[in-house]
Amino acid sequence: MMVGIVFLVFFVMIFLGIPLAVCTALPSILPYTVNAAFAGNYQFVLRAVVSALDSTSLIAIPLFMLSGSIMARGGLSKRLFDVFAYFIGEISAGMPCAVIVTCLFYGAISGSGPATVAAVGTMCIPILVNLGYDKIFATALVAVAGGLGVIIPPSIPFIVYGTSCGVSVGDLFLAGVIPGILVAVLLMVYAFIYCKRHGEDKEKLHANHQKLKEKGLFGVLKEGFWALLTPIIILGGIYSGIVTPTESACISIFYAIFVCMVFYKSMSFKDLPGFMAGAVKSYGPMCLLLGFGGAFGKILNLLHAPDIISSAVTGAISSKIVFLLLINLVFLFLGMVGETTSGIVIMGPVFLEAAIAYGVDPIHFGVILIVNLAIGLITPPIGVNLFVAAPLVDEPAMKIAKAAVPFMVMMLIALALITYIPQISLVFIS
Repeated sequence: MMVGIVFLVFFVMIFLGIPLAVCTALPSILPYTVNAAFAGNYQFVLRAVVSALDSTSLIAIPLFMLSGSIMARGGLSKRLFDVFAYFIGEISAGMPCAVIVTCLFYGAISGSGPATVAAVGTMCIPILVNLGYDKIFATALVAVAGGLGVIIPPSIPFIVYGTSCGVSVGDLFLAGVIPGILVAVLLMVYAFIYCKRHGEDKEKLHANHQKLKEKGLFGVLKEGFWALLTPIIILGGIYSGIVTPTESACISIFYAIFVCMVFYKSMSFKDLPGFMAGAVKSYGPMCLLLGFGGAFGKILNLLHAPDIISSAVTGAISSKIVFLLLINLVFLFLGMVGETTSGIVIMGPVFLEAAIAYGVDPIHFGVILIVNLAIGLITPPIGVNLFVAAPLVDEPAMKIAKAAVPFMVMMLIALALITYIPQISLVFIS
C-alpha cells in the first residue's frame, strides 16, 4: 500500500512540474512521516544522500562536462566535420552522413546529447543550408544524431546507470560502442533515402568539396588530427585498462586545455574559471537529483518495491519477449515526459531485479534503457535535443519534431535489434 502511495506522490509531483530533486526528496521522507516505526527515518535519508554521492565514478560527470565545453570552444566539431566531409562530402547524402559521423565522434568527446547538438548544430546546420539542404531537415538531423552522445561512450547516462545499479561503467562503455554505430548507420540510411527522394544541389556540393580539396588531404588531416585523437585517448585508456573512466575524464580536461591553447589557440588561461563555473552550474542540479534519487532508491528497497514489482511483472508476464517489450514502452514513455537522469536513477534499479529474473544481463539492460532515453531526447513533449536545436534556426520545436519522425523510426528499428539481439551489446564483454 505504502509503495503505491509513494509512487503516486512522486508522479503527481512530476506532473505538476515540481523540480525533480524535490520530487525524489519528499517521497523519500513520506513513509517515516506517516509511520514513525519505519526504518528509513530522516537521518537514514540524509546518510543515503551522502552515500549516493560518495562515488569516484560520479566525479567523471562534471569532468566530462568541463572537457566537452572546452573542446566546443576549441572548434573541434568543425575540424572533425571537415575531415569526414573531405572523404564523403561529394557522394549522395555525403554531407548529412558527415554530420552524423561528426555527432558520433563528438559524442565520444562530450558524453552528452544536448551538448553534441549545440556544438555540432551551431556549425553544421548553416553549412547544410548553404549547400541547399532544407533547414528543417538539417536541424532534425542534428537533433536526432545528437542523441548518439548518450549512447556512444563515454556516456554520462552510462555513468549514472552504472553507479545507481552497481554495474561496471567500463563494461557499459564497451557495450555502447556497437549499438551507437548501429544507430548511426540506420540514421545514414534514412539520410540517403531522403536525399535520393528530394535531390541535392550537386554544383554547390562540388564547389564545397573543391575548397576542401584545395587544402589537400594532409592539410585537412593536420587541422583535424588533434580532434580525431581525442576519443582515441579517452576511450583507448579505458578499454586498455590503463585508466578508469574517472581518470580518463581528468586526462581529457588537460588534453583539451593543451590542444585548445597550444595548437588551436582558441582559449587562454583566463577563460578557465568561466568553463569551470559553467561545469559546476550544469552538474549542480544533477548532483542534487543523484543524491536524493539514491536516497529514494534505498527507501524503495526498504519498502521492498523492487521485489513487489518483480513479482507482479513475472507473475503477469511469462514471456521474456513480452517483458522486454514492456520495458521499452515504459522507458520510452519516461524519456518522452521526464528527464534522462531521473529515469535512470529512479526506475533503473526498480526494474533491474525483474530483468535479471528473466535472464537479462544487467549490462544489456542498461544499454536498452539508455537507447530508450536517447529516443526520448527527440520526442515531445520534453525532447531536450529538440529544444536545443530549434533556437539555432529560430523555428518551433514541434516543427523540428515532425521532420525528425522518420529518423525516430530508424532509431526504433535499432532499439528492437539491440533489445532482442543481446550480442550487439555484449560482443566485447567477457
